[in-house]
Amino acid sequence: MKPIEFWKMSGSGNDFILIDNRDEGIKEAEMGRLVERACRRRESVGADGLIFVIKSAKYDFGWRYFNADGGEVEMCGNGGRCVSRFAFLKEMAGPKMTFETLAGPVSAEVNGRVVKVLMPEPGIASMDIDLEFQQGWRSCDFINTGVPHVVVDVEDLADYPVRDQGRAVRYHNRFSPEGTNTNFMTKIGPDRLAVRTYERGVEDETLACGTGAIASALVASIRGMVASPVKVKTRGGEELAIYFQREGDSFDEVWLEGNTSIIYEGRLNQEAI
Repeated sequence: MKPIEFWKMSGSGNDFILIDNRDEGIKEAEMGRLVERACRRRESVGADGLIFVIKSAKYDFGWRYFNADGGEVEMCGNGGRCVSRFAFLKEMAGPKMTFETLAGPVSAEVNGRVVKVLMPEPGIASMDIDLEFQQGWRSCDFINTGVPHVVVDVEDLADYPVRDQGRAVRYHNRFSPEGTNTNFMTKIGPDRLAVRTYERGVEDETLACGTGAIASALVASIRGMVASPVKVKTRGGEELAIYFQREGDSFDEVWLEGNTSIIYEGRLNQEAI
């Protein structure tokens, strides 16, 4: 196998491997296995997910997004911000672009390190879903923001057992067989939230989750806790900004904004996968 050129990028603590696959050098049947091997930490590059940039007949480009376990999912907000800057710097698109995803077309604006993406329209939230409440839970709701998210308002976020409780919700029978992501949030100021997320596919807490930050902001808006724009402090310490328009329990024009970082460029060798 020839070495595969890639970029390693981070979106507010979510880290990704990005590969330009417009020449279809990596075949679809090979993608899942390559992702699973390359995303292993300490043994390979390591990442929360891997993004293949592909050709699109309608838009500037398309993508295939895979979680670290090799499973493909529809959307990833922070991954969308990283791929937008990647595409701009690789001259695949201008500073304003639209790319194709399984969740529908996504528009983006690149302004230096700051990238803003217009997310697919979220589903209608299911409030007060019937899960067995754990100690410290104040509410438990569900919304799909491109991928499914449970949002739990908790009393003590700093010391909350996110990994254990997140895993329990992720594998709850209600969400079988696909599972769900789980967010634990608390209000920390006017129109400000702190959020910690357990991500399916990564199967652990991550330093940030864009679609999870959006889910938390939208649910908190319905509950009267915040109004657009909402600042969300991630586990990694960076803040994401969520903009939206709301009518009742419906939302549109949902934007996710935050910093991106280019960590390094490299070549993935056979021994790493």
